[in-house]
Amino acid sequence: MNIGSLTSNAFNMITASQHKAEGAADKIATFAVQNQEVGSENFNSTNLDAPILSLNEAEFQNSAAVKLLDADRKMVGSLLDIRA
Repeated sequence: MNIGSLTSNAFNMITASQHKAEGAADKIATFAVQNQEVGSENFNSTNLDAPILSLNEAEFQNSAAVKLLDADRKMVGSLLDIRA
């Protein structure tokens, strides 16, 4: 297994999760304004389910990437300990 690819994959996951979170946050921020429902009783929160779930997915994806980076750091440290 190539150690560099693990780090590269983790950074790619972080970038993808940031893009996913940005897109979801934009949808959430503009949804009520686009539908002119700000402060009204007609606001339908079920239309926000998909972007909110997307934010959660981005959070889990980012967390997984950080765990990959941590595992990579530990693996490199172990390899350096063996070589020393």
